[in-house]
Amino acid sequence: MPGMKIGDLATRTGTNAPTIRYYEEIGLIPRADRQDGGQRRYGDEDVKRLTLIRRCREFGFPIEQVRSLVALAEEPGRSCLEARDLAREHLMAVRAKLHELKVLEQSLARFVASCETACAGGPGPDCTILGDLATPSSQARTLSEAGQTARRLRARR
Repeated sequence: MPGMKIGDLATRTGTNAPTIRYYEEIGLIPRADRQDGGQRRYGDEDVKRLTLIRRCREFGFPIEQVRSLVALAEEPGRSCLEARDLAREHLMAVRAKLHELKVLEQSLARFVASCETACAGGPGPDCTILGDLATPSSQARTLSEAGQTARRLRARR
């Protein structure tokens, strides 16, 4: 469907217009042809490419890996093993994040259990959770595990 407006492309791909413009800006999709009034116009290849990009992002692939996967999809001489390797690399990163989240979950569960058994309902300043959080990480195992994990997760965003 040549001559599709950005809103039509957004609807067909489940991607919003600002995201489409951003992908154009960073070169993930080619700049759209423009009609006389400057409106962007897209074709079926844009639908296919943008759908691939959106699905990659749904699976959490970072932009640079998405860029590689898009290039693979458009270059017939390249091997699908490259896609497998990128997916494997991403799978390993997801598994590492899952492990970190499990450690964080265990630490938070210890916080909650400590509060429930030691101080639940007491004055805020006496709360074991707040006490643990106020203790330097070298002295508090729970804080150290949870805090380091939380910092790593924030750093990856």
